[in-house]
Amino acid sequence: MIRKLLIPLIFTALPAFGVQADAQARLEAFIQGTKGLKAQFTQTVFDKAGRKTQESTGNLFFSRPGKFRWVYQKPYSQLIVGDCKKLCIYDEYLDQVTVRKLDQALGDSPAALLAGDNDISKLFNLKDAPAKDGLEWLEATPKSKEGSFEMVRMGFKNNDLQAMELKDNFGQTTLLRFSSLERNPALGTSLFRFTPPKGADILGDR
Repeated sequence: MIRKLLIPLIFTALPAFGVQADAQARLEAFIQGTKGLKAQFTQTVFDKAGRKTQESTGNLFFSRPGKFRWVYQKPYSQLIVGDCKKLCIYDEYLDQVTVRKLDQALGDSPAALLAGDNDISKLFNLKDAPAKDGLEWLEATPKSKEGSFEMVRMGFKNNDLQAMELKDNFGQTTLLRFSSLERNPALGTSLFRFTPPKGADILGDR
């Protein structure tokens, strides 16, 4: 998500307000009831023409607000850790760590929908999207035009987040499918701490 980077009801009266309220209520219910999450994921990237260009798998953990651990396992190993103050991205192959201030890294990115604070409506416009693949979808578009993506769609089933679909400003689409979800698991604080390996190159805000 941060790596390249982590959402139809029709009303006869006041349609814009009704759709907005329903979408926002669905996402806020998920946020309010999910202070933490543990899951496995499959990430598939498609180019502008719809051709699959990359697929990866791994695990994610988050504890709101601002704590998360995103672990890419296959085909390449990469670790992304946020600890409320900073974001660390460790590329094992390059033996390189990139460090950024968390508030600048999250901002109105897709990750803010999962690990950000509860006031999502400040950063995103929300609306319902048509049901697809057995999921109820809502769409979030950033209010700021300075980000790197156009929109995020989030797919829910029984109030559990099952998928996210991200479209960036270059027409590339990233689809995330989640499995083995655990809401509000016991997550140790050590999950959200990162110490760079000895000898690794460190870039960015130390």
